[in-house]
Amino acid sequence: MIQPQVIDPIPEETVRVARAAFLKGNLYMTMRDEIGTLYNDQDFEDLFPTLGQPAFSPWRLALVCVMQYIEDMTDRQAADAVRSRIDWKYALSLELTDPGFDFSVLCEFRVRLISGSAEQKLLDILLKQFKEKGIIKDRGKQRTDSTHVLAAIRNLNRLESVAETLRAALNAVATVNPEWLRSWVPHEWKERYNTRAGVEGTLSQGINAFGLRQARYRNLPKVRLQHQITAVAINVVRMVSWLNGIPHATTRTSRFAALAVT
Repeated sequence: MIQPQVIDPIPEETVRVARAAFLKGNLYMTMRDEIGTLYNDQDFEDLFPTLGQPAFSPWRLALVCVMQYIEDMTDRQAADAVRSRIDWKYALSLELTDPGFDFSVLCEFRVRLISGSAEQKLLDILLKQFKEKGIIKDRGKQRTDSTHVLAAIRNLNRLESVAETLRAALNAVATVNPEWLRSWVPHEWKERYNTRAGVEGTLSQGINAFGLRQARYRNLPKVRLQHQITAVAINVVRMVSWLNGIPHATTRTSRFAALAVT
């Protein structure tokens, strides 16, 4: 059973200790201060029954899932972090003495998301908030760069292998005879390849920083949920980096891309 409640402000003692421990703040403190809690209980009200034992606050569980993916933690490690880490308590509006919850609650929450066909909800709510705050615009790169790309990973097939073979061949030719290749490569290839470079950057970040290459769970619905939460995690990390003035890492320029006319 869920009883939607207004999100409490961060307890004063938690704020005092967190500010003393992190003089310049950190990822989760900046996220809470600048973006907010991301979710509220009403967002998940339809996933819980109206009768029964009160459930742990859904907005907190959703946020824990995101932070869990940011740090590539297991459920048990994430539950331990809720109990022991000051910055997590700060983001979750918890007292320093709060005991948290059993790690199995996270699995149960994900099952509710999948059973209620609400996998996409985590990402849609995040993007809606970003739009309301004026952080992103409609049809911006965020959805193209993170959401659809990650959600479509499961659909990669033999065509992708052909494209990779072509790219490798072009890079090899660009190394051996760049002038010959430049003489016949159409100018519009530059825009196509630049778009691909941005997509590759997102996939690279997802694979290297968020463990996207390996599925955490079995069966397609659970893997789909993994992709959605990973997309949220990437967007949160990128947004906090942007708020802190940290520039994007430069994408490596291949030999073929270097032939494009500037």
